[in-house]
Amino acid sequence: MTNILVDKEVKNALKWSTVIGALMIVAGIVAIAVPLAAGIAVNLLVAWLLVFCGLAHLLFGWHNRSVGATLWEVLLGLLYVGIGSYLLFKPLVGLAALTLALAGFLLFEAAFEIALFFQLRQHRGSGWIVFDGLITLALAVMIWLSWPSSSEWAIGTLIGISMLFSGISRAMWSQAARRLANTG
Repeated sequence: MTNILVDKEVKNALKWSTVIGALMIVAGIVAIAVPLAAGIAVNLLVAWLLVFCGLAHLLFGWHNRSVGATLWEVLLGLLYVGIGSYLLFKPLVGLAALTLALAGFLLFEAAFEIALFFQLRQHRGSGWIVFDGLITLALAVMIWLSWPSSSEWAIGTLIGISMLFSGISRAMWSQAARRLANTG
């Protein structure tokens, strides 16, 4: 009896995992189709996270016993709330800043990938590491050279691609697990 309940729960979980994968695929396609709206949504999420973190710092600041720690927490909280609020009221400026930060991140990632290749080049398959590094470098340069106009497409498109592939992999994994559960 216990196995029947477990099998039913597993199959139900796999069904929901497949549904979530399908929703992620749809969301990814929408984000790729409308990258500016997706980018602004990411900016708004970051902005709200900054505001909430700032409020947490402010609340924590009032519970410190030392004046220095309280002052530091209050100043940090005000900075977080200020930047988050600015991004909420100026989402396109925030999106441009996030895009520039993304280009910088990709540039550093590419440098690390290429450096890693030189450490591992004697190993089989290391060419994929340098390939990844060169593609990442090309993407960073492409975003950097076309900034700030790249703000209109970069964040939303990359988030969309990520959601699309995450949805595909989740749906495929769920289907494979479902087939395994049905044969077991």
